[in-house]
Amino acid sequence: MVRFEELSIFFPFWNEQDNVETVVAKAIPVAQKVAKKWEIIMVDDGSSDTTLEKMKKLSLKDKRLIAVSHKINRGYGAALKTGFEKAKYDYVVFNDGDGQFDFSEVTKLMDKIDTSDMVIGFRKKRLDHPFRHILMNMLKIWDFVFFGFTFKDIDCGFKLFRKEAISKIQPLISEGAMITTEILAKAKKNKLKISQVEVHHYPRLYGDQSGGNIRVILRAVKESLILWKNITFTYGRA
Repeated sequence: MVRFEELSIFFPFWNEQDNVETVVAKAIPVAQKVAKKWEIIMVDDGSSDTTLEKMKKLSLKDKRLIAVSHKINRGYGAALKTGFEKAKYDYVVFNDGDGQFDFSEVTKLMDKIDTSDMVIGFRKKRLDHPFRHILMNMLKIWDFVFFGFTFKDIDCGFKLFRKEAISKIQPLISEGAMITTEILAKAKKNKLKISQVEVHHYPRLYGDQSGGNIRVILRAVKESLILWKNITFTYGRA
């Protein structure tokens, strides 16, 4: 059943050569069912494997499959920013490119968007390394202290937006893992309506996670402090 007139879908990829084709293949029939016009934007964040090559092959098969890339690995936030910039339709959804979500559950998010500016997923049961669970709880505390908000799953990589909501939280500055905190902090500051929806999470079958990397964590702390300063003293002031 068609829900939207148009929908932009994007996936951030970094060294996901074993996932990219499957992730996109599973998303296409869902897009066809839920939107009259749709696009799938594949964002390669400077992969060192064959991710970009496979993305380009997919894009040759269908003009609605769009491959964009960064020359170097910039970070998760940079990939999301590129996805937002390239998205052209009234509704925009992003989903992590590691295959750990069932994209067909986008209908759950769509059910809430009529009364929301954005709908964010929260994982019913997070199926990854226990250290990631610790980091998630630390992030919740950190974001409450610095930004004054609480959500069930801040960094869940499954979120749906109205296009005008994206414009209200611009410009986004975070290039790394703090991008989801920035999105929610700026949405809160702009008094946007945010709904939360439960989604399933599945084990990663291929590739490696980078979120628990010490360099990623230290970068996130630095970005968080810069973000706090930006929102407290600069953001939203003409």
